[in-house]
Amino acid sequence: MEQTLCIIKPDAVKNSFVDEINKIIEDNNLLILKSKKIKISKDIAESFYSEHKERPFFSELVDFMTSDYSVIQILQGENAVANYRKLMGATNPNEASEGTLRAKFAESLSKNAVHGSDSLESAQREIDIMSKIFD
Repeated sequence: MEQTLCIIKPDAVKNSFVDEINKIIEDNNLLILKSKKIKISKDIAESFYSEHKERPFFSELVDFMTSDYSVIQILQGENAVANYRKLMGATNPNEASEGTLRAKFAESLSKNAVHGSDSLESAQREIDIMSKIFD
């Protein structure tokens, strides 16, 4: 069984979409192993998004992710990484397929409701970074 990281981002938490998102996740055969609502620290956000450090949107992304509460979750299931990525939809909600989380819940490209690991390697790295919040 694979594991992947899910973040329900501040925009979706603020709009009270957590329960709806989690129902869709569970209805798609992904088990929520751990879940915690937290305000992500700047240090964790910078570490988490370190691959984007040189990109022009890095500061905006860190500021957004630390602006309010998020829900950090570890999901498990068969092909969890690929299945959750498909369930999320395209990063740009205007390009996301109907029925995907981003098509249903995202406000914009930068406020796109959810994050999911893009590979098994990323999932492990991201889970390692976020695991300290579950202690």
